[in-house]
Amino acid sequence: MTATLSRSRPRTTHVCSECGTRHAKWVGRCSGCGDWNTLEVEAHQPAAATPSARPGPTALADVDVTAGRPEPTSLGELDRVLGGGLVAGSVTLLGGEPGIGKSTLLLQLVARWPTRSLYVTAEESAQQVRLRAERLQTARPDVWIHAETSLPHVLQAIDEVGPQLVVVDSIQTVADPELGGTPGGVTQVRGCATRLIDVAKERGIALVLVGHVTKEGNLAGPRVLEHAVDTVLHFEGERHHSLRLLRAAKHRFGPTTELGLFEMAEHGLDGVPDPSRLFLSDRRTSIPGSIPVPTVDGRRPLVVEVQALTSPTVEGVPPRRTGQGLDAGRLSMLMAVLDQRARIKAGSHDVYASTAGGMKIIEPGLDLGVCLAVASAVTDTPVPPDMAAFGEVGLGGEIRQVGHATQRLHELARLGTTRAIVPANSPDTVEGLRLVRVATLAEAIARAGLVTA
Repeated sequence: MTATLSRSRPRTTHVCSECGTRHAKWVGRCSGCGDWNTLEVEAHQPAAATPSARPGPTALADVDVTAGRPEPTSLGELDRVLGGGLVAGSVTLLGGEPGIGKSTLLLQLVARWPTRSLYVTAEESAQQVRLRAERLQTARPDVWIHAETSLPHVLQAIDEVGPQLVVVDSIQTVADPELGGTPGGVTQVRGCATRLIDVAKERGIALVLVGHVTKEGNLAGPRVLEHAVDTVLHFEGERHHSLRLLRAAKHRFGPTTELGLFEMAEHGLDGVPDPSRLFLSDRRTSIPGSIPVPTVDGRRPLVVEVQALTSPTVEGVPPRRTGQGLDAGRLSMLMAVLDQRARIKAGSHDVYASTAGGMKIIEPGLDLGVCLAVASAVTDTPVPPDMAAFGEVGLGGEIRQVGHATQRLHELARLGTTRAIVPANSPDTVEGLRLVRVATLAEAIARAGLVTA
């Protein structure tokens, strides 16, 4: 009898709110992700009822592929990242910093969706959403708004409206009274998301969940949530710049190499079909320390302006290396290579480098452009206005080849650039573009017409 009573008592485990790792008892540090004080108590729920009968196995040749075709959203940059649009029955998790524009993007999405849609706002009132919709000029009768945080009421609204698209903003603020834990905790987030995902799969509804992010920029909540959804999107950007970037960290219906770009305007988010011209629109070619650099983000070529400013270091104070939009650690390495391999005395200068427009670029093809911009600033000599550059810089001062060189060259030619400093082993030139092939950093500085100190 004692054993029977012991087995009937509800058991509890401790679950990490960051990675979802289960622990038999509370410990200070999670063994899965290493974070401290992230374990929460999770009570074991009684077993669910036996699910209803579902179709059995199907021969692969008999599977209807038309059911998995995406439905365009009429937002070109979003469709680019999603591989054409949203798939019926798919679940998308959208993350981003507060105030970056997630709600604006999703309100534009539901307004342009061709069929009935439901926007569940669990953080704002229906009046606030209506006012934003009027400002964005997105109010239409097929869009239904429901301000609710209770999961049973959300499911009831889905039954009443019968939408083909549901947006839940955000999943961390929705709670189920039948589940234990506090709203936003691992138990509630995982349980509510699971219920919503089951409904979306069963009824063929395209479901979009909004997720909060941590101060490191990662999606908050259990990592098991990322595994349960079909697509994970990250909406990024500097709050003081108008540019917004949309990337897919996971996508079961297409590649994760596409990049979507939006510009925040008064009436909402506008797609940026030609970002290279946007980045170079305000460039002044007569000032030292500036050079265009063709980069590649995913499969999309982007030409950005790299700027550098230098000033003599105060005696007895270590030189400063400040990078905005690029890797500060790599900037310090490149300054050492400039000083030792190319006779540009960057070690005696404070160096400030940035990519104009708020674009963050972390790729080796930016190296040569950064070095030439700094050399131009140190020598006070402008780079020729019709010249661009790309290539990886090694510790020996050699210029190494980078990927997607042909795409970079075609993008430069499209923008009217006539000369490009490139690694010696770069592919053949394109029409209208003359390649200046270099093997070392010192050679590149000389071919750019920068006078060394």
